[in-house]
Amino acid sequence: MTTTATTPTCAASPVDPHRFRSIAGRFTTGVVAVTALREGDAAPVGLAVNSFASVSLEPPLVLFCVARTSTSWPDVLSTERFCVNILGESQRELSARFATSGADKFGGAVWTPSPSGAPVLNGSIGWIECSVEEEIAAGDHDVVIARVHHLGAHHEDSPLLFFRGLYGRYTQL
Repeated sequence: MTTTATTPTCAASPVDPHRFRSIAGRFTTGVVAVTALREGDAAPVGLAVNSFASVSLEPPLVLFCVARTSTSWPDVLSTERFCVNILGESQRELSARFATSGADKFGGAVWTPSPSGAPVLNGSIGWIECSVEEEIAAGDHDVVIARVHHLGAHHEDSPLLFFRGLYGRYTQL
């Protein structure tokens, strides 16, 4: 049996950003909240991220992407260490707050300090304390590669998922 490979047709014009977002949104991701205590006044700060991945076991590294327009990332970046909180499905409202610019992100949120003091959000299914190893410019985002210093699992829950612009839940097959 012989198969013939076909080459997908390429658009003659540049990729439409709305179509790209729609197609990329078909990839299911987890959601994390990156938290820290701001340099200077030690106020808790943070942002929601759905582009997170482990990179290396030796040395232990993770990565996430931050929009260059983020007003929260400079506050997190001002600190030596921050915490990546892996959100559980019960934290949908918290995720939405952390994704909203200018919102009172920690209003009503309960947290405990990581070994360096960064907020570990109660209800998170895991947390990873990190420091920036490298920041790489990539279009309208920066790719942040972070070194892992401490980590732990807190709460048993299913992960909070994001698919096609909506939150979802995990079900085992």
